[in-house]
Amino acid sequence: MTAKENLLRVIRHDHPLWVPYLEDAPIRTVDSAVVERPWHGAGRDDFGVLWDIREDAQGGSFPAHGGHTVADLSRWQEQVQFPDIASLDWDSRAREAAAIDRDAFLVQGFVHIGLLERVCLLLGMEEALAQLMLAPEQMEALVAALADWKIRVVETFNGVAPLDLLWYGDDWGNQDRLLMKPDLWRRIIKPHTMRIYDRAKRLGILVNQHSCGRIEEIFPDIVEMGVDILNPCQPCNDLAAMKRAGGERITFCGAIDSQFVLDRPGATPAEVRAEVRRRIDELAAGGGYIAAPSHSVPYAPEIVAAMKDEIASYGRAIYTDGAGAAIPT
Repeated sequence: MTAKENLLRVIRHDHPLWVPYLEDAPIRTVDSAVVERPWHGAGRDDFGVLWDIREDAQGGSFPAHGGHTVADLSRWQEQVQFPDIASLDWDSRAREAAAIDRDAFLVQGFVHIGLLERVCLLLGMEEALAQLMLAPEQMEALVAALADWKIRVVETFNGVAPLDLLWYGDDWGNQDRLLMKPDLWRRIIKPHTMRIYDRAKRLGILVNQHSCGRIEEIFPDIVEMGVDILNPCQPCNDLAAMKRAGGERITFCGAIDSQFVLDRPGATPAEVRAEVRRRIDELAAGGGYIAAPSHSVPYAPEIVAAMKDEIASYGRAIYTDGAGAAIPT
């Protein structure tokens, strides 16, 4: 069985032979032509929002203080600068995708900065979160317009570089809770995110949803919406409970604890191996698990080596001995 065939079996919950490691997974990612964030330097994104950078900042650029573009929500139609999709450099994306061996790899389109993140960038995070409560009708109108635009991005992207996967990013949680009440998320963010998913699905594209933070409260909604893969599955969530609740319909990607194991000062390879086994035990039964750290930050070489080796060995043994055949109840 090829790595691609095994990965598809993982996603389909169809008797995979091993747990894949994300870094080595048969996926090749092509960036959207839209500059939603200038990653490596200060500057404006294609919506006109200003980003900053510092030498000591981990993770690249960050939204500049005061760099938002909407000063008055009631006038957002005048103040939001929607990028002209047709004028962007899609030809280079088409060439990049065409060079990928589709017999060996799935092609994934990287479309980040989802609806909640974008309104936070346009208004400033504090103002956006406040207006979601104070002026939900106006905020929903803005979110709907952004979703319409995102759908056109997905359509254009798939038209020039047919996609197998859509990596779609929108952070909905922080360390211990959602960024808003779940009912408000369900009213404003969920239905318009689902329209983006629905369009991708009609185009035959699997949805790989990224959301940081503790989002277990809306996990049933995420499953209902038809997400195929959820990342990065931070352990601030009850991942075992999420697997029991929807593990036959969704694939978990990530979960190996970055904060308290992989990047903890003094962490040992033995502790890393135990953490890998724990997450595989929680999430791999019946398929539906792609192993990876719960965040992409640099780790010590001996930590990475222990993690990869344990994924390779235990991630195959769990299916070989039959222990991973069924989802625990």
